[in-house]
Formats: sequence, C-alpha cells, structure tokens
Amino acid sequence: MVRAGSVITIEAPAKINLTLEVLGKRPDGYHELRSIVMPVSLTDTLSLTTTYSQIAMTLTVGPGVDLSKIGTVERNLAVRAARLMQERYRVNAGARIHIHKRIPIGGGLGGGSADAAGVIRGLDRLWGLERPCGELMDLGAELGSDVPALVHGGAVLMEGRGERVRGLFDGDRSARCEGFWLVIANPGVMCPTPDVFKKWRVGLTASPSILHNMASSIRTSDVSAAADALYNGLQAGVFENYPGVAQTAARLQAAGCLGVLLSGSGASVFGLARDRVHGEEIGRKLGSGFWHVLVHTCPVV
Repeated sequence: MVRAGSVITIEAPAKINLTLEVLGKRPDGYHELRSIVMPVSLTDTLSLTTTYSQIAMTLTVGPGVDLSKIGTVERNLAVRAARLMQERYRVNAGARIHIHKRIPIGGGLGGGSADAAGVIRGLDRLWGLERPCGELMDLGAELGSDVPALVHGGAVLMEGRGERVRGLFDGDRSARCEGFWLVIANPGVMCPTPDVFKKWRVGLTASPSILHNMASSIRTSDVSAAADALYNGLQAGVFENYPGVAQTAARLQAAGCLGVLLSGSGASVFGLARDRVHGEEIGRKLGSGFWHVLVHTCPVV
C-alpha cells in the first residue's frame, strides 16, 4: 500500500561524454554509438510526492535555464517516466513531481534524461517497487538514449543507441578514479540532436584506442592523459553549423583548459582543469557574457 503524501528528494546529475564515436547507421534509423559517459556535480533537484492517482509536475529554474525552451508537460521525459512506471507496474498511486532545473535545456548534458532517470529511481523507492537496476535501465531505454546510463550512475560505457550500458570498471578493483574538475559552458543556443545527426558528414569511427586511452586515464585519474584522449565524432559538424558553439570552445581553450570537447550533440562544451583552483581560475578568465559552471565528475560506481 502506497501512502499518499510520502516524499523523496533526488539529485539528478547532468552527464558529459568524454568520448563519443559514431560507428554506423542502424536499421531502425538511429546511429550506432560508443561513448564513455560520466555524471557530473551539476544537478537538477527532484522532489517526488505520492498522490492518489494523477501525475503532475511543477518547475523552478536556476541561472542559465531558459524556461521558454521547456516543452509541454505531456512530452516532458520526467512525466512520461512516471506514467510508464504506473502502467508497467500497475501502480494505483500517482506522483507530484517538482523539478528545480539547473541543467541547461537542450545542451548536450542530458538534463531531460537526468530527470527521467531520477523519477525512475525515486518512484522505484517511493512506490516500494524495488525492481532490479537492469530492469529500470531497460525501462529508461524506452524513453531516451541517455536515460539508461544515468539510471546506472557512475562512469559507464554506452553502446548501441544508448540501450547497452555497463559500468566502465565492472570487476576492476584497481581503478582509483578520483575524477576530474572541469568547466562547462553553454552559449545559449540549441543544437537539436536529429538535426546534428542529419548534418553529420564525418567518417565512421572504429578505433579501439579511443576507448582504451580514455578508460585508462579515468582509471588512473590522469587529467592530462584524459585531455589528450577527448573525442567527439559530432564536434566538427556542430562547430561548422553552430558558430557560437565553436566560439565558446575557443574561449575555454584560451582561458587555459587542458582539453576542450563538445558534450553529446551540443551546445554545451566543457574544458578539463588540473584541479579545483585551476578550474576557478578558468572561470574568472571567462568572465560574464555566457553561462558557465565549475563541476567535478561524480564517483565511479
């Protein structure tokens, strides 16, 4: 029996793609991807409250979040996640979802997917479902490509269109993985993912060294090696078609980042820093004019 009025609060982290390879076109129309994904300390905060039957959502926003870019409630991934769980598990209870958004919308940081993953994890506990993580990840895959990785949490290898996810260091107890400091910047434009892939013209990637080099740098917390191993097969096309994104990357580079990369399909760009002090110095050099934030990668799980 689910008791109405029970509340749970979830921090839903944004993600970055430290590598993103496009391996080919799938029969279902999606692209075959291979990507190392890590959550970061920039989060949306979700407050979930049980109700008698309805799913409802309210929003507040922080700096850098443009409320006009948020679509209808019916299409919101968090609402769709809650309704999917209601239907799949035949739950009579509902939920009131309040999201305080800090993750820029449509920025390649998985903000909508993070909220959906947070709802899935939160309602699993709030409604007393206690489903296995793999099952919840499969549920997330029905909603969006980034959702399973964020349901899993930690550093993951994401393959397929996002539905195949495993921990990057499953069974590897030698991994130190202290994580990296980085500055994320967003120029305030949107790069719709379907458009980015439609305009993508770069050759396919199939180099095992891309995956190996980045995984090794994360395992040993070697930020200089990670900076050398950054790779995004979509970056050249996005920089060509969205000059503001390329200019943002150039500003991060000029501010002293060790390495700079487009996250996902953009428009957010991140730059690695040696440590927190270096990251703060980069932030001061960037100054005002566009949104940026210093974050740390979340622990490996």
